[in-house]
Formats: sequence, structure tokens, C-alpha cells
Amino acid sequence: MTLIDGKAIAEKIKAELAKKAKTVKRTLAVILVGADPASEIYVGNKVKACEQVGIKSVVHRFDEKISRDELCDFIEKLNRDHSVHGILVQLPLPAHLNDPMVYRRVSWAKDVDGFHPANVGYLSLGEVESHIVDKPFIPCTALACLECIKSTGVPLKGAHAVVVGRSNIVGKPVAQLLLNHDCTVTVAHSHTKDLATITRQADILVVAVGKKHLITRDMVKKGAVVIDVGISRQRDVASGNASRIFGDVDFENVKDVAAYITPVPGGVGPLTVAMLLKNVLDCGE
Repeated sequence: MTLIDGKAIAEKIKAELAKKAKTVKRTLAVILVGADPASEIYVGNKVKACEQVGIKSVVHRFDEKISRDELCDFIEKLNRDHSVHGILVQLPLPAHLNDPMVYRRVSWAKDVDGFHPANVGYLSLGEVESHIVDKPFIPCTALACLECIKSTGVPLKGAHAVVVGRSNIVGKPVAQLLLNHDCTVTVAHSHTKDLATITRQADILVVAVGKKHLITRDMVKKGAVVIDVGISRQRDVASGNASRIFGDVDFENVKDVAAYITPVPGGVGPLTVAMLLKNVLDCGE
């Protein structure tokens, strides 16, 4: 088994991005509504990462009671601001703003999260690299998964990839990316019957559900590439009831079956941030 070290891969990518940032000046605007502790941490990490490579970032903080119209008006203002190249709306939003039409107000050309229907459409059409006006964006976690897989050197063409999870943020874009790289792709989800039979067919297995140890040793094909995207925080009896982060894959039992596997944490997560930085620097190209 070879561990896919997301941190090491991310550092190499960030070093290359830092070189580009010396000549390509970009500004990222981050919108943070409310004071969710997890969101504060995520935004802080993104700001720190921007500083590391030389990207300017500006965090716009709003009270959780801001109205839908007020927030949308501010997003439109950023869309028109030529000094802002990328816009990120930190999720989750408060319940009254939890409407796709809010973050879809972000111009697709500044949508570094890759959630705008236009960006989703270009990915689906396989036209991410060939679009001639502005470069469309792919969701950062999906890009991170692809980088993890590419780092193994395992050929994608003709490989059977199984993606467990069908979210718009990870599952669907990962499946589309792999399809665009000539994989044969199966998407499994909560209604899939006999999941183990499906996952055991995978040369490449990507799991993005958020359910602790959903994937066990008997569900993995020997020699497979296993990408664990899921994160759940639970108390661990073995660690004296301390809070721990778990992945969707039972790492300790699966690692001896897989040829390559990502750890949680330290796998897809660091690369997701690196891919965000790449998207920001690609703005306007």
C-alpha cells in the first residue's frame, strides 16, 4: 500500500502557484455570513493559504440576519468590481439564505467554487479546457480527488471508477471529471442495492458520503486506488472518548488491500485548498 500524501502534493502545487502569483495578481473576495465556528476556521485557512502564495484576499462579514436581497445586491456589486477576480460564498448559509439562487448570483466567471450552472454545464459538456471566452471552473474538492488519483500514475483510460455519493459539490463533478478522462464510471448512492458488489468492481474508488467507516475491507478490490473524501467528527471510545475525525473508509483495515489510499485527515483536504488557489489564479484567463 502506498499512502497518497495530500499535504505533500498540495505544497508542491502551492509552490508553483506562488511563482505564477508574482506576475498574475488576483484578489479573492470571501463572503461570510454569521459566526459559525467551523466556517470561521475554513475561511481562516483559505485566507492563510492565499497569503502563502501571494493572492490578496478580502473577507466580507455579515450579520446572520442580513436579508436575501441585501446579500444578493452585495454579490452583484462584487461581480461588477474589476478589482475582484474571484468570489467565494462560504457555506452553509443561515436557513433563510439557504437558497441556490443566492450563491448563483456570483458571476460564473468569478465562481471559484465551480457551483454556477454555467460552470457545471461546461464540465458536463467536457468543454472545461476548450472554452474560448473565459476559463470555466471545476469544484475544488473534485479537482483535489483527480490530483490524488493522477499522483499514483495509474492509467485512467478504461479504468472502472466507482463514486459513492452524488452531491453537487463532490460526487457528481468527480464522476464527470473521471468520465471526461475516459474512465468507465458507476455512481452509487443511498438507494444503491448491494453496495459492496458495486464497490468491489472499482479500480478507482472515490467515497464522499460523510458516514464513518462506510467502506470496509471486504468492499474493496485488491489493488484499487481508494480516495476518501468523507469527514465526520465523533467521539472515539478507544481514545478515551476524545473527539476524532473519521473518514468514510475504514483506513486501518482497508490499507492492506488497496494499492493506494488517502488518509483522513491529510489527504483530499489540503489539496482542496490548493485547488481553490489555482482557480483564483486562473480567473480571467
